Amino acid sequence: MAVVLRLARAGAKKKPVYHLVAADSRSPRDGKFIEAIGSFNPNVEPVQFEVNEERWAYWLSVGAKPSETVANLKKRTSRAAAAT
Repeated sequence: MAVVLRLARAGAKKKPVYHLVAADSRSPRDGKFIEAIGSFNPNVEPVQFEVNEERWAYWLSVGAKPSETVANLKKRTSRAAAAT
């Protein structure tokens, strides 16, 4: 089973909110997942991306791969936090 760290969509129509989840790569985007480890809200300024760093490190250590979007969000927020 390949585990992927990806976004699952939630929220109202035209106002999406995303949960960062660890899921089996074969499951659908908003389907069954193993664990929720964070959230992403693009509706506020600046965008809000929160992640449980301890669980993030755990999933990466056991071989989970972040999706391209999640990797870019994580990189962008890490860079912004380092600049502050």
